[in-house]
Amino acid sequence: MTKEEFLWLATEEWERLEALKSETSFYEYEKGFDLIWVELGQKVLEKSISETSKDRRKKNKLRVDTGL
Repeated sequence: MTKEEFLWLATEEWERLEALKSETSFYEYEKGFDLIWVELGQKVLEKSISETSKDRRKKNKLRVDTGL
């Protein structure tokens, strides 16, 4: 994943983050904020490792250098 790809993914979530400012309850704000970051983290992780398979059941070897 390149820096540009990461910034593009984060930019997609900007509007949702801005919309949270209208929340009056801190609990609702925190819940929405957490949801956005978990979803963004999932996208970044998937993009960093590899493209996801069309068949969710197919197993692939992890191609990330773990240093082991």
